[in-house]
Amino acid sequence: MESKKQIPTESTNSNNGTQSVQGNDLRGSGWSMVSLLLVFYDVVAVNLAYFLSLWLRYDCQYTAIPTEYLAAWFMFAPLYGFVCFVAFKSANLYHSLWRFASYDELIRILVTTLVTGAFHGVFITLFFSQMPTSYYIISIGIQFFLVLSVRFAYRFILMERRKLKKAKQSAIASRVMLIGAGNAGRLILGDIQSAKEVNDTVCCIIDDDKSKWGKYINGVPIVGGREDILLNVSKYRIEKIYLAIPSASAEARRDILNICKESNCELKNLPGVYQFVAGDVQVSAMQDVKIEDLLGRKPVSVQVDEIYGLISDKVVLVTGGGGSIGSELCRQIARHNPKTLIVFDIYENNAHAIQLELRDQYPELDLEVLIGSVRDSRRLNQVFARFHPDVVFHAAAHKHVPLMEDSPCESIKNNAIGTYKTAYAAMAHNCKRFVLISTDKAVNPTNIMGASKRLCEMIVQTFDKNVRAGKFDQLPPIYTHGEDITDSHATTFRTPISSQTEFVAVRFGNVLGSNGSVVPHFKEQIAHGGPVTVTHPDIIRYFMTIPEAASLVLQAGAYANGGEIFVLDMGSPVKIDTLARNLIRLSGLRPDIDIKIEYTGLRPGEKLYEEKLMSEEGMRTTPNQLIHIGCPIPFDEELFMKQLLTLMDVAYAGDDEKIRTLVAEAVPTYHPAGAHGSEEKGEAFRLQMKDVEASEEAAAREEAPSAV
Repeated sequence: MESKKQIPTESTNSNNGTQSVQGNDLRGSGWSMVSLLLVFYDVVAVNLAYFLSLWLRYDCQYTAIPTEYLAAWFMFAPLYGFVCFVAFKSANLYHSLWRFASYDELIRILVTTLVTGAFHGVFITLFFSQMPTSYYIISIGIQFFLVLSVRFAYRFILMERRKLKKAKQSAIASRVMLIGAGNAGRLILGDIQSAKEVNDTVCCIIDDDKSKWGKYINGVPIVGGREDILLNVSKYRIEKIYLAIPSASAEARRDILNICKESNCELKNLPGVYQFVAGDVQVSAMQDVKIEDLLGRKPVSVQVDEIYGLISDKVVLVTGGGGSIGSELCRQIARHNPKTLIVFDIYENNAHAIQLELRDQYPELDLEVLIGSVRDSRRLNQVFARFHPDVVFHAAAHKHVPLMEDSPCESIKNNAIGTYKTAYAAMAHNCKRFVLISTDKAVNPTNIMGASKRLCEMIVQTFDKNVRAGKFDQLPPIYTHGEDITDSHATTFRTPISSQTEFVAVRFGNVLGSNGSVVPHFKEQIAHGGPVTVTHPDIIRYFMTIPEAASLVLQAGAYANGGEIFVLDMGSPVKIDTLARNLIRLSGLRPDIDIKIEYTGLRPGEKLYEEKLMSEEGMRTTPNQLIHIGCPIPFDEELFMKQLLTLMDVAYAGDDEKIRTLVAEAVPTYHPAGAHGSEEKGEAFRLQMKDVEASEEAAAREEAPSAV
């Protein structure tokens, strides 16, 4: 029978918490050469301690020590050496990992020294000789020192070696400035100083609390507040800046990062207070500063209970469910316990990706992933007839402005006609709520994509008004591609007898990180060494994150009464040029030096600025202070329906020139870029933005710095 080899292991003594080594050293005895040397040392040291006490008692003169005292010590030494060996072995002092020696080992050495010292005093007095009083007391102290020093010396030597190694590495290590002298900053500092794998050296600390200035944490000076960042970056030759203030507001974080990005240092950020609470405060938790950290706006907060009431135990359909917004909608919907989630998309790769993700994360979710087009009335009505969705989030759309300028008919077919067909299917099957995802480009549009989304908003308002009035005959089903109203499929989408569907739209700006957005494009250009291309130095946009956009859509669905256009307060607009420069700086590079910025000119249909609402729409508030409602603009619905049918015919005929003229007739606010003073309005808005920026900078200078 094959014998099994014993594998050395490290175990913990359950009684005293001592880490012990057991294994096959010296044929499995548990003894190593180090342990044997320690035994020999201890036998010599404990007896030497008592001899030294006699020697000290008699003024360090060996000849002055009385013979009877020397004889008593000499005769008792073997017995005492054996007793100390037994006591030390019982206390596990020969199997500890002394590189990790700590308070526990110190206490055990003290206790065994006192116990053996008491034994020595009693037995040498009873059986050999009465010794001087100082002999009993001083000996115990010397024994404790000798036994302790040899064991802790190993740890001390290792610590000194690490310090020397760290000092040598500091010459080539990255020089770090730490912002935040609170608990999170202290933990990050300790992790940097102790972690072998981290080749960083913290040179200075920044904190706005003046009472901390001039003091030290672990030998690192606190040199000043945020106004001293750039000065100390130069003074200490800083290469990296770590921001460790998880409880700071979005505005404070933005202000500090705006200073840091001027330093051309690499920036790292401890994202939020939740990581501090979870105990995940270490260098590995630091993340690259994201561009949304510089927006200086609190994330949109939503009422989870209201969203849960909208989604829970409901059949929810998301068109365009594989896209950036659609897929995030699906993720958030899946968390709110829907009865069934239906992902509907024309692009199978995206649909497949979100299917795999949701099935992995939510194995209990009743998920249906269907391929189809919102242009296909038959496919839509098959889906609605089979699943009878309670809530529809209509995210399917063409959204890229330059592409739609080159293919205007496709924009109308997919965005406007697709929205009409989806809305009609929802109404015909008595869906409870239909939420259109719109864009700020629908406000005073200068491009065909924005105009098509304005058509979508008008379609939604038309449906809501007619459903409320019970005028279903004013909303005829529309067919294309040879669809025959007399065929067997037509019965599923005839005019309904009744419906209570509520139709609303949600409008927001550009989404950071979405497919085709500027930020991923800029990052790719930076990764390739530039240049970074910006269309115009003065172009500005409103921005939000993908999770914010999805949360807004869900919240709007919960607030909906029908006919509203919900708008997110996205804070101040951001200059795309500033966005590009910030991304370059966050990459540790210098704009116009390391990475060039090139201005390519406005693309077809593009304007300098976007608006959230048309002035005539007005504004109403909701329980969420960051979500507002625009009042519907009245228009002739009967005329609009005739125009829409004509648009459909021309779009499918592929007449690009005529379609623009018809869109302008149907959408009075649509003025192609360059027409009707559009550029002059943009220039006026640019000047206005400069005034706003100047006033904000002046206010920031006057405001006293808040504590980090």
